Amino acid sequence: MNMPHYRQRFADSHRPGSTLDRWAHTQLSPYTRGVSTASLRMAFDDWVTHLSMNPAEQLKLLQLAMQNVQHGLNYAVQAQRNDCKPCIEPMVHDTRFTHPGWQHWPFNAISQSFLLTQQWWQEATTGVRGVSPHHEAVVNFTARQCLDMVSPANFVLTNPEVLERTQKTMGANLRQGFQNWLEDIQRYQSGAAPKGSELYEVGRNLAVTPGQVIYRNHLIELIQYTPTSGQVRPEPVLIVPAWIMKYYILDLSPNNSLIKYLVDQGHTVFAMSWTNPTADDRELDMDDYLRMGVMDALEVVCAVVPRHKVHAVGYCLGGTLLAIAAAAMARDADDRLASMTLIAAQTDFTEPGELELFIDDSQVAHLEDIMWDRGYLDSAQMAGAFQWMNSNDLIWSRLLKDYLLGERTPFSDLMAWNADGTRLPYRMHTEYLHRMFLKNDLASGRYPVNGKPVALTDIQCPIYGIGTVRDHVAPWRSVHKLHLLTNVDTTFLLTSGGHNVGIVNPPGIPGRSYQVLTRRHDGPYLDPEAWLQAAVHHEGSWWPHWLAWLQAHSGEMGPLPAMGAPDMGLSPLGDAPGQYVLQK
Repeated sequence: MNMPHYRQRFADSHRPGSTLDRWAHTQLSPYTRGVSTASLRMAFDDWVTHLSMNPAEQLKLLQLAMQNVQHGLNYAVQAQRNDCKPCIEPMVHDTRFTHPGWQHWPFNAISQSFLLTQQWWQEATTGVRGVSPHHEAVVNFTARQCLDMVSPANFVLTNPEVLERTQKTMGANLRQGFQNWLEDIQRYQSGAAPKGSELYEVGRNLAVTPGQVIYRNHLIELIQYTPTSGQVRPEPVLIVPAWIMKYYILDLSPNNSLIKYLVDQGHTVFAMSWTNPTADDRELDMDDYLRMGVMDALEVVCAVVPRHKVHAVGYCLGGTLLAIAAAAMARDADDRLASMTLIAAQTDFTEPGELELFIDDSQVAHLEDIMWDRGYLDSAQMAGAFQWMNSNDLIWSRLLKDYLLGERTPFSDLMAWNADGTRLPYRMHTEYLHRMFLKNDLASGRYPVNGKPVALTDIQCPIYGIGTVRDHVAPWRSVHKLHLLTNVDTTFLLTSGGHNVGIVNPPGIPGRSYQVLTRRHDGPYLDPEAWLQAAVHHEGSWWPHWLAWLQAHSGEMGPLPAMGAPDMGLSPLGDAPGQYVLQK
């Protein structure tokens, strides 16, 4: 009997000697933060080997080093005497040297020296002929992380802002910063939530949009929200969140809730809440998440609101799963979807951004062994990877503010949600990594549902895709590849912010903006750069634009649906936010 490839991978995990391999990798994991040392070594061996065989590249780097040393020395001399223009500017989004003190001697010379060194390493780790793109990206990323660790902004004596604060407070900032550090260490070691999380509680000031849990299975709870208007649009909205996060990212405090916004605008909203898997759930697979997740939820929604199609909305990994479901439904002539909205969701994984750095055959094998031991991937490991992808914002800026300046970063509802992690079951996550990141099965037409492959080109309903400018998890250019995989009217919107901040974007917040463009099903393809030139720029939140799009694809306002469908065994089981979201 021929087994599918991913099933064969699990069978192979029982080969003789594999238990010893897993034990060894598991013991090593705490010291490597879950990173495969073999993967790192192969990347650096590739880079060093090819660099050593390219004398022209070596000569270029030697010349650049000598040039940068000369620039740095000249600048240091001139900066002592008078104001002079910097010889190099920080990279885009690098805000470490914006304080006015960095413009004065000797801190200007120190920062310029660091930036010149950073420039040299950028040149040294990119463009070496013969190095594979993946290995190049790994080496470049690692070099940047090492440099960021030794940035002059991270040390008291080389940071003018810290020195100024220390002088004004007679060292009180450093004493307070040390206390902050001790408190954080103690909380980390005890497994307690970060300082400030006590200000927020699910069901008290988070996830408080009124509603009822109307369905529950082993994997999901389905919440139907209570309408706040006298009439609603006939087509319900079903939200499929990522299983890597708890659903209330879309229902934070009332002023930051996309779900409340939709309900207040006259939509009947349903949201899935995933269970937080334990070791007992290690055998849950992608088929389970599709069948017991999206498809079961859709069945319930259609039972509560019969004879009407559904607006399906998927966020992040939930969007990928929704796309799979929509393709399978289209293949099988199931036309229950009125539209599909994919929020920061990838359907093609050939260019997944810096997340790809943590995913290759070696790294996946290492993760498999770690997950096999526990039965799941812990949220702390995932959070650590995401932090390193955006280390300046999530690690080093916190070091400066909390520990050197002695200020606590104001805690927000989004930070509270981010600290409320989830786990990923062994089999499902292994399948996901192999089928999406390593094999790109969905975009390639190889992903099977019920034994037959699905193709996104089969989808017939209109699509609304959303990307964010600074997304380190689902880079917008990767999300944009949706245009290459579908043949329907597609509206694509690019909003300011990152993976989460860009999506939690209620109206009224200053400084927010977006670009948007609709491609007809028979219109020409625009690559990301051409799209940027053609897309119309707007100030403000993207929520109203999406709302108008939903309404344009909806019927006229009508009567309210029932809460659940008691005659079909779908009576309310309890108040929102339900039980699963409270699982730790």
